[in-house]
Parts: sequence; C-alpha cells; structure tokens
Amino acid sequence: MKEKTGIVDTLEERQPYIIRKQERGQVIPLACDNNSLAGAISQRACVYSGARVVLNPVTDAVHLVHGPIGCAGYTWDIRGAKSSGIETNRSSFSTDMKEIDIVFGGEKKLSNAIDELVGIYRPPVVFVYSTCIVGIIGDDLDSVCKTASQKHNIPVLPIKSEGFKGNKSDGYKAACDALKQLIKRPEEETVEKKPEVSQKARKPKINILGDFNVAGDVWLVKPLFEQMGIEVIVSMTGDSTAKTISRAAEADLNLVQCSGSMNYLAKWMQQEYGIPYLNVSFFGIEDISIALRKTAEYFGSEEMKKQAEEILETETNRIMPEISRVRERVEGKKAAIYMGGAAKALTLIKGFSELGMEVVIIGTQTGKKEDYEQISYSVRNGTVIVDDANPLELADLLVKQKADLMVAGVKERFIAYKLGVAFCDFNHDRVVEFEGFDGFVNFTREVDASINSPVWKAVKQRILKPEGVESERTAVKENGENISEKPCAKKYKEMHMDPEFLRQNQDDAVESQV
Repeated sequence: MKEKTGIVDTLEERQPYIIRKQERGQVIPLACDNNSLAGAISQRACVYSGARVVLNPVTDAVHLVHGPIGCAGYTWDIRGAKSSGIETNRSSFSTDMKEIDIVFGGEKKLSNAIDELVGIYRPPVVFVYSTCIVGIIGDDLDSVCKTASQKHNIPVLPIKSEGFKGNKSDGYKAACDALKQLIKRPEEETVEKKPEVSQKARKPKINILGDFNVAGDVWLVKPLFEQMGIEVIVSMTGDSTAKTISRAAEADLNLVQCSGSMNYLAKWMQQEYGIPYLNVSFFGIEDISIALRKTAEYFGSEEMKKQAEEILETETNRIMPEISRVRERVEGKKAAIYMGGAAKALTLIKGFSELGMEVVIIGTQTGKKEDYEQISYSVRNGTVIVDDANPLELADLLVKQKADLMVAGVKERFIAYKLGVAFCDFNHDRVVEFEGFDGFVNFTREVDASINSPVWKAVKQRILKPEGVESERTAVKENGENISEKPCAKKYKEMHMDPEFLRQNQDDAVESQV
C-alpha cells in the first residue's frame, strides 16, 4: 500500500486541503471554495442549507420547502435566531412531494400550498426553496411564484437551492439574490447614486449584514451604536422583517459581520446604491473596539469618536475582572477551531489570544484562498490549517495536536467528546449570546466550564491507535529493523488479522480490543 506522508492519514486527494503553517510569508496552497471531494464524507452543508441559514431569521416570512418532507427537517430549529416580534418563521412548511408528484410534477401542489399559506398567515413575503428532486424533474418554480405573486400582490420569491448545484456558498448567493428583490430604492432618490452624507445633515444610519441574532447576539450590539448616535436600520437577517429589509438602501454604511454569506450582497448594494461597507466583528474586546472605532472614523465626527472611546473604556473596565479570572484558569491551553465560515474563525483567534490560549488547529467549511492566507498571518507556526475536513481527519488532528478544547458546531461535538476533548458550541444551535461585551464574558465562562469540568478527571483521553503500534502502511526502518515486525506490532496484527489466532484466543482477543 502507498505510504502516506501527510499531516493525517487521509485520502491522497485530500492532502492539499490540510497544511501546517511553517513560516511567515508562506504561500498557502489550499485548494479552497471547491465542491467537496466525493466519498470524503464532508462536514460541509448543501446549497439548500446555505440559503436556509441566511433567510430563515426573516421573522414575518413564510418559508415553504418544495420537495420531500425530509428536507424540511432543516428548518428554524437548526438556528437559534431570536425574534423581538412576530415569529411566523418558526413554523415550517413543505409541499411533501410523493412519488406521484415526482412522476407527474409538483407545480400544482406548490401553487395550492402557496394559496393556502397566504390565506392563513397573510405574510408580507413568501420564500419558496427548491430541493434536489425539483431540480431533477424540472418544475418551473419561477412561473409558479410569479403567478402567485401577481395573484396575492406580495413577493413570492423562488430560491434556487437544489443541493447538488454546488456548495453552501452557492446557497448564500441564492438567498442574497432573494433579499435584493426586497430592498427598495429610497423615495427621495432616483437613478443617481447616494451622495456621501454629512452627519450634520441627518442622523447617520447603518445596516448590520451577516448577523443572524443567534441567541440574541444583535440585541447586545445595537445599543453600542445607538449610544454613538447611529440608527441601525436592519440586521440582515437576524430579527429582521420584510419591511426593515426594504429600508436597507437608506443606510450610509454597511457593517458586514459574516463575510462569507453577505459580502456578495454588500458589494451589490455598493454598486447599486453607492453604500460602502466595512468587514467587522463583534466578538472579543479587540474586534468590538475595532468595529466601533472604524465606524466612528467613517462618519468623521469627533463627538462620535469620543463617545466610542467612552463606551470602550467603560465596558472594558466593567468586564475585565471576570476575563482576568478566567484567563488564569485557561491560559496555556490549546484550542481547535472549525467553523462554517472564515469570519468566525478569524475572530476566534483573537478571542483565544485575549485568554492566553494557543490555536493549534483551525479550519472552515467554506473558506476561500484569501481567507486562508489571512488565517495563516494570524496563527503561530505549527498550527494546522484545514479546509472542508471530514470527521476522521478532525479526530486525527485533535489527537496529534493535543487540543484541550474544540470550538465548532453541533456536528463536531461528539467527535471531541469521544476523544475526551472539551467542546464549546459556537454555531447556530447555542442558546447563550457570544457577541458584544457581555457576550464575550459568556464565552469565556463557557470555555472555562468546558475545559475545567470535573468530568475530565474521570475520562482518560483516548487515542486513535493502540500505544506502541504503528500501521503497517506507515512502517519505517529503525536501525535497519522494520517496526511493523516488532513483537507488539506482530501481536496486534495477529489479533486483528489472523482468523486462526482469533479462533484459538477469542476471549483474550475480545478483552484486548475492549
């Protein structure tokens, strides 16, 4: 068998997706933003998932999945986005296509479903998601939605989200294309681009793009800008409505929190309405400070800059005693980061630095080449950088890099637990805010509770292979002796491969494997 020389023992085609940072200025050869390798059992989600992640927090919309009932299982409850008002989005709807619909087409069923839902809920907008089977049989989603929109006099928007069309990033774009149709040009403007607005003329306005109000994150961030005298028109799409989204073109500036999902929309708004954008983060003291200062700097108001500095000083002094307490308990620990997008991964590097922790593994599901270059600049030499990892690769890396904590989504939780590694959910399923100053305190407390939980005293960290045993395929010569033929390796090989040995020593073999 061919000898493996990569960081982890994985498919040869996967080796270019896993690298180790060696030195400053190193070229990152990761082949990123491609479709997942067939057979690699990727953690990456599909196009439909990406579209649903972005649009589902629109609280007063009806979200209708055109396809089999199974796809509707990925719905509002996979994202803990909170609402301050109406919660129509917390009801899930599907056309529940059966075999007969697949044979004869599901357009009539879809049309009837839209009519029924509009009659019951009277929503301002209906999102209709296409699934894999719809793309295969060729239902004309555009025609059905256009007819329904004219009939009910509301936007009925088709989301082209067939899972096989690409990856999660394509789903983000499909969702942003739908949001474009909801954004209306301000009444006072015509074809001309928005002129640069002076703060003296009127109250500055911003949009927050790519924040989905998971566990109520936005509610800890908006007051910071309001204290600076800035109106936040809409958070797209956390705690948003069709009406607030329609006003987005009134903004003077867009702040993009999740670049992977919303840079596409931000660039379109810059081109269409002349609204510039800044990429920011609201996690961790350093990134919050940068976000407030960059915003104040953009508007050029000395009063706003002064207000921003007062907020930062007051809030930092308030939370620093708790941050220092946690730092004493977790300093020097090693962290593994695996996120859906690069924005969260990058901001976590800074967050762990503020706690005195070292990042030894970092990866994303949808990062682009430029994202990984920026990640490489931010981590230490020896850190493993991985794109679109699968469970076996993650498990191997956690052991080899000796991680004390893994920060990821719910799918990776049990990989960590089975290896005796602490875990912190930073994804959509969490129920505690992590953004803003209080959110960072919540995060540090969870990291402390996870790493220093008494349960780890009763759990021995596991290894992927028995100690002293090397796989035959990775055997090398030591002083002229093949280590695969050493006594411990031979016994392991006999126990697991020799049927006669297993038959004669069944009890011992079973006990040894346990």
